Amino acid sequence: MKPKAWKDLFRVFFKIGAFTFGGGYAMIPLIKREVVEEKKWLSDKEMLDLIAIAESTPGPLAINSATFVGSRVAGVPGAAAATLGVILPSFFLILAISHILAQVQHFKMVEDAFEGIRAGVPVLIASALLSLYRQAEKNAFTYAVLIPAFLLACFFQVSSILILLLCALAGILFQRRDASGAGKEEDS
Repeated sequence: MKPKAWKDLFRVFFKIGAFTFGGGYAMIPLIKREVVEEKKWLSDKEMLDLIAIAESTPGPLAINSATFVGSRVAGVPGAAAATLGVILPSFFLILAISHILAQVQHFKMVEDAFEGIRAGVPVLIASALLSLYRQAEKNAFTYAVLIPAFLLACFFQVSSILILLLCALAGILFQRRDASGAGKEEDS
């Protein structure tokens, strides 16, 4: 793969890492814009798959996403470039903030700024959620999985790993049932 691809991956994910705050979910709209709409490295459906994979594997969503996209575009070197790109802004920012914050954390203006940032992050997450919902396939099966998964996560504090495993099992069982039903129709 050409070094240009590595540079593009590094640049795109450095920008994503540098200009999104609030964690992985807040990065989803920017990842989608850059990776799907601008660079066309993934389709909308592949973006949904990316989020499912990145969320269901260990590690932060942003890093998993960068690694996945980088690998898809330019193999292992692309994965390394994209991952390094998304990590470096946070690393340098946290390094700088750790030195500065100790000096200014008691200032009222700093406390007020963090209050505003905390208020804005749920909006970014809700925006990403709405965007994902609009793109997701909507049918009886998806709602039959979505609603119990939501209830288990929000009201019963069931482990997200268990919820993902249950959702995966439901998908497998549904698709097998669907495939066996299609086979019976063809036999008739």
